[in-house]
Amino acid sequence: MNERAETVSRKAEILSEAMPYIRRFHGKTIVIKYGGNAMTEETLKQSFARDVVLLKLVGMNPVIVHGGGPQIETLLARIGKKGEFVQGMRVTDEETMSVVEMVLAGQVNKEIVELINHAGGKAVGLTGQDGGLIRARKMLIANKEKPGETIDIGQVGEIAAIDPSVIQTLTASGFIPVIAPIGSGEAGETYNINADLVAGKVAEVLKAEKLVLLTNTPGVLDKGGTLLTGLSAREIDELFADGTISGGMLPKISSALDAAKGGVNSVHIIDGRVAHCLLLEIMTDSGVGTMIRSR
Repeated sequence: MNERAETVSRKAEILSEAMPYIRRFHGKTIVIKYGGNAMTEETLKQSFARDVVLLKLVGMNPVIVHGGGPQIETLLARIGKKGEFVQGMRVTDEETMSVVEMVLAGQVNKEIVELINHAGGKAVGLTGQDGGLIRARKMLIANKEKPGETIDIGQVGEIAAIDPSVIQTLTASGFIPVIAPIGSGEAGETYNINADLVAGKVAEVLKAEKLVLLTNTPGVLDKGGTLLTGLSAREIDELFADGTISGGMLPKISSALDAAKGGVNSVHIIDGRVAHCLLLEIMTDSGVGTMIRSR
C-alpha cells in the first residue's frame, strides 16, 4: 500500500472509530468550560470552534461556558491595577467588576460567538443575566488562618440558582449557547463567578452527559508530575489535604467533583493546548486527561 492509500485508510479508520461515540452521545448535552491557551492561541481557537461545530452537526448539544482571566489581566494592567486572588478566586472590587463585565460580556463572549459562527455553527452569546439564567449571592471565603472568620473578596458570587430554560430553548432550535460567568443578585447587582463553578452547575442542572474542562495542563498531576487519569471523590479529598491540588485548580476540581456527584455521567479535565482535544476526548478510544468519578 502506498503512502497516500495508507493516509486515506487511516482517515477511514478514524471516522469508523468515532461512529459508536456519535451514536452513544447523539442528543446528549456536552458542557464545555473553555479557557487557558485554547482561548489565546490562534490555531487552537480555530480547532476549538471547528470541534464544537462538528459536535453539533453530528447531533450532540454543546454548551460553552468561558472564562477570560488573561484578557482581564491585560485590561487591568492598562489601567494600572494588579489582579489579586484568594484561594483561586479573583478579588473583585467595583472597578474590577466593570473591567470583568467589559471583557467577558463584550470582548471575549463575542469573539467566541464569531469563531463558532465563522466555522459554520450558529452560536448565541449570553451572560448569567440573560433570561434570569444565573441568580447569585455574595461569596464569603473561609479564612484558613483564622477559623470561624471569613474573607470578603468583593463582587464575587456563588450560584444561588440556575434557570436553564433559555439554554434549552436555544439548543432545541439548533443554536450553540456561549455563556459568560456573570450573575445577578436579588437587588440587581452583578457578580463575577468563577467559570469552572458555572460550568459545573450548568452541567448538573442540564443533566449533561459530559462536563469537559479545558486547562493548560495534561490533567490532574501528582506531586511527581505524573498524570492521574482517573480519580475518585476520596482520592481528590486526599489531594486537597496534602496540597497537591491548590490555587486555580481548587475551584476547577471542586466543580468537577460536585458535577459528578450531581449526576453528570463523566467529567474530564483535559489539555486545551492540544489541537482538537475535544474530538480526541469525546469521539476516540484514546481519551486525554483526567476523568473524575463520584466514587
